[in-house]
Amino acid sequence: MIDAARLRTLFLELVRIDSLSRREGQIAARLAAELRGLGAEVEFDEAGAAVGGEVGNLIAHVPGTAAGEPLLLCAHMDTVEPGTGVVPIVEGDIVRTDGTTVLGGDDKSGLAIVCECVRACREQGLRHPPLEVVFTICEEVGLLGARHLAVDRVRARRGLVFDSDAAGFVFTRAPGSNRVEAVVRGRAAHAGLAPEQGVSAIQVAAHAIAAMRLGRLDAETTANVGLIHGGRAINIVPDEVRVQGEARSHDPARLAAQCAHMRACFEEAAARHPGAAVEVRVTPLYEPMHVADDAPIMRLLAAAAARVGRTVTAAGTGGGCDANILNRRGFEVVNLGTGMQEIHSTREWLRVSDMVAAAEVTLALVTLAAEQPAAGATRP
Repeated sequence: MIDAARLRTLFLELVRIDSLSRREGQIAARLAAELRGLGAEVEFDEAGAAVGGEVGNLIAHVPGTAAGEPLLLCAHMDTVEPGTGVVPIVEGDIVRTDGTTVLGGDDKSGLAIVCECVRACREQGLRHPPLEVVFTICEEVGLLGARHLAVDRVRARRGLVFDSDAAGFVFTRAPGSNRVEAVVRGRAAHAGLAPEQGVSAIQVAAHAIAAMRLGRLDAETTANVGLIHGGRAINIVPDEVRVQGEARSHDPARLAAQCAHMRACFEEAAARHPGAAVEVRVTPLYEPMHVADDAPIMRLLAAAAARVGRTVTAAGTGGGCDANILNRRGFEVVNLGTGMQEIHSTREWLRVSDMVAAAEVTLALVTLAAEQPAAGATRP
């Protein structure tokens, strides 16, 4: 009951709409028109104002055609750099980037799947409970849209987030993450005339980073240094460097230990260089997510997959998404794979058939939910 050609057409349209973080206004308008055309009541919250963006989170209320608890369907509207002027290349079942930008399957595959499922419900007169569609902003820059979501405007408290690569998998476990930022200060001097009078902040930072445990540290923990800014000119001993990194872990104790280790590396490197100083700030980004494999949403999802002859396997992931935040804000949601591959790179691609599979399972879940009693109801 999913129209694969229509799903692909909408996906191709969406990836051609630029929507970098904080610049989601154009795609939000397109999605609002799509959902209003399907009879949804659409509104935007104030998250955009809170994070300095063009628009807030899109919240759409799709009336149910049957009793039952409302279901949440969530995806994010923003993409990462380089994400301007996307030119998708279609090769049979595969859609890929042209090699100059990301494709934007993260997360426009999720957006397209949700819209196709709502359209299928409305056009085919399927029985379904009320549907709450939430398309967030600024997921890629710290899950900011979900963090600022006006949850009092969303009636559903259970549902799906569409924001992972592996088709046929649902992610119930995800790590928490902290940002680690350091400002390393040295002393400026002429690099040719009096280098001995200077203290190189770059050298101090290099010693700190070289001492760090980075990459995959264990089965649950990773760490990375991703940004370095500093220096004024090649003939000046640099007096300031700013370093930004992150640590992630499913285990809060291991996350804290890794951040303490990264802080100690900076402080010990500064101590080795008289005249150097360092300021380190550790900022929590999001907490770990763990939804039980027998949670109500998981039981419903497994039954839906079986109904359409598919399987969905529960798994853990190393990435964070809006589900991390929503599960801490009173929701029970899991992250269903849409098939996007090699995301956050100019090699990104996906199979349309993987999107179709995810949409079929989702549509089955929506209709199956109409057969279940609402919370507090009793079976006759």
